[in-house]
Amino acid sequence: MGKLVRSISSDGTVMMMASDTTDIVSAAQKIHGTSKVCTAALGRLLTGCSFMGQMMKEEKGSVTLRINGGGPAGSVIAVSDSLGNVKGYVVNPGVELPLKDNGKLDVGGAVGCDGYLSVMKDFGTGDPYTGQVPIVSGEIAEDITSYYATSEQIPTVCALGVLVNQDKSVACAGGFIIQLLPAADENTVSALEKCISDVRPVTTMLAEGMTPEDICRTVPGSFDMEILDSFDIVYRCDCSRSKVEKALISVGAKELDDMSNDPETSVRCQFCGETYVFTPEDIRRLLIRAAK
Repeated sequence: MGKLVRSISSDGTVMMMASDTTDIVSAAQKIHGTSKVCTAALGRLLTGCSFMGQMMKEEKGSVTLRINGGGPAGSVIAVSDSLGNVKGYVVNPGVELPLKDNGKLDVGGAVGCDGYLSVMKDFGTGDPYTGQVPIVSGEIAEDITSYYATSEQIPTVCALGVLVNQDKSVACAGGFIIQLLPAADENTVSALEKCISDVRPVTTMLAEGMTPEDICRTVPGSFDMEILDSFDIVYRCDCSRSKVEKALISVGAKELDDMSNDPETSVRCQFCGETYVFTPEDIRRLLIRAAK
């Protein structure tokens, strides 16, 4: 189970969230059998999406992030509910790439940088908001920072990290996001820039045993951070047979009629791998429902 913590500076100028998503990214890796570089890409996007979901005030709200820069991994997708629980997948999860010159996983090379980061916020009212920004690097954190600066005009610092073992298991994963609040001024900006200039990688802090609370109190340096609350977060897919039935009905009567001639119809959830099997009789029952 992961953990997400929210905090605010005592002077009301800075908001910060930090999380340990090791268990979440580990679950995603096991479900999708991702390569090391794809685990890092998906893990970073899941962590960033969790922050964005937690920021929503709507109880039934959700956030969907999709990034595709033309790299060999294809699209990387993550979805968060308003509690920060997430799910996601990579279109080409088995992609392998050489390490970068600094020995790091080449997430930017897997994702590519000729494309867009798309953000869809569903407020549960049937009228979602969609924003899109050009990819900056494909390294995920920089792209989320760019989205906030461009689409929402919120000065933001985002750091995301995934440390993958040689056997492809996840050693640790997590991140933090810092945003300036309306009360911030130029002095706040200067002080924050000074604090984060020498911040160590998130995975280094987590590997040393630091908690999200520790990260919230350490990263902003001179800012006195007050922990507001913490949340247990998990990798959670909300697929169900009834939702798959609705999706099948939506394809139309002709397609359903064609499916009814097959020995069986299998639908696999891209997020969790669950497979739903429908017999010809099941499909014909859906045809009747579709006609009503």
